[in-house]
Amino acid sequence: MRRLGDLEAEIMDRLWRWGRPATVREVVDDINDRRPVAYTTVMTVADILHRKGLLRREKAGRAWLYEPERSREEYTAALMQDALGNTEDRQAALQRFVEHMPPEDVSALAAALRAMGRIPGSAGEHGASS
Repeated sequence: MRRLGDLEAEIMDRLWRWGRPATVREVVDDINDRRPVAYTTVMTVADILHRKGLLRREKAGRAWLYEPERSREEYTAALMQDALGNTEDRQAALQRFVEHMPPEDVSALAAALRAMGRIPGSAGEHGASS
């Protein structure tokens, strides 16, 4: 899973935030509120995102309605999994990652691990013996 380019990220960010299918025209109009971008450029990038499997589309009259195939969180998790797949020492990579996290993110990670029963001794721990 590759990181998104700048315009790809802008398009995906809008679709994730809006939480509904949208046309290229809607995306272009919103981006043009901040900076100029051509309709054909956004249309081409949306098509590329569709071919990469990041967007699904459905015909609505003459236009396509685009929406994300997965949530922002699922996309981010896939990026993180891919990054971990590039190391021979996952534990060391994870330790370095956590070392550089702000305290609030460390707390959020610990809460997520507890909620999933992934911290030894926590309720619902996977692989725990009874």
